[in-house]
Amino acid sequence: MSEGSEDQKPAGENTESLLPIDEHIEEGQDAEGRKVRHRGIYLLPNLFTTANLFAGFYSIINAMNGNFYVAAAAVFVAMVLDSLDGRVARLTNTQSAFGAEYDSLSDMVAFGVAPALLAFEWALGSMGKVGWMVAFIYVAGAALRLARFNTQIGSVDKRYFIGLASPAAAGVVAGVVWAFSDFGIKGSNMAFAVALLVAAAGCLMVSNIKYYSFKDLDLKGRVPFVAILAVVLVFAVVFSDPPRILLLIFLAYAASGPVQYLLQLRRRKSA
Repeated sequence: MSEGSEDQKPAGENTESLLPIDEHIEEGQDAEGRKVRHRGIYLLPNLFTTANLFAGFYSIINAMNGNFYVAAAAVFVAMVLDSLDGRVARLTNTQSAFGAEYDSLSDMVAFGVAPALLAFEWALGSMGKVGWMVAFIYVAGAALRLARFNTQIGSVDKRYFIGLASPAAAGVVAGVVWAFSDFGIKGSNMAFAVALLVAAAGCLMVSNIKYYSFKDLDLKGRVPFVAILAVVLVFAVVFSDPPRILLLIFLAYAASGPVQYLLQLRRRKSA
């Protein structure tokens, strides 16, 4: 009986059972709402996600070796790659549940573990147990932020993030290390200030403060000619002094949420 049942299996199924890695099969719906099964993964968007993961890993390796300038720059490279994978997936209609999960795991490495370890190696390590506790607060905040974001997709206003986005928080932490280490300043000399900043970034990620997401910007439509001149000007300003300019940009964005929140509270009290 057993031999007969095995003979009736499709040839492809017997071949797959011999492979050392299982094929990814994902259930979805077609245009008419019927269930369909998709085999394999989309290559193009996941290539960007893999590059994002590698940039985070590269940052960790350089932070452990004391190359803080390179480690901080790698975090910003990861941000660019992270912004591309989702847009590429939407433009090519290659979104998938696998891609979303893979993106979150990559973000956890690039914007959770990498900035925390970078700050710890540069400044927080001199504070002993307090230093690694502060670093863990940031890591936990990033993990909780990503988990909450995944559960809120489709149920919140896409124009706003609830809590500081993990790439922006990473930009604040990595920006501080990049800007000051570029001047040759030792992190141990400003460990207390770095600890406050890292802890604040971790808490802002899990807060209910709203941040503008810029997702409603139309990047495919026509814009006035002056818009491209403005973009060129922004690039010129950023590349004139990347560490300091990027730090100022991300600090301003991180502060924009609490400032808007306090202004709303003041309006409610005066109303």
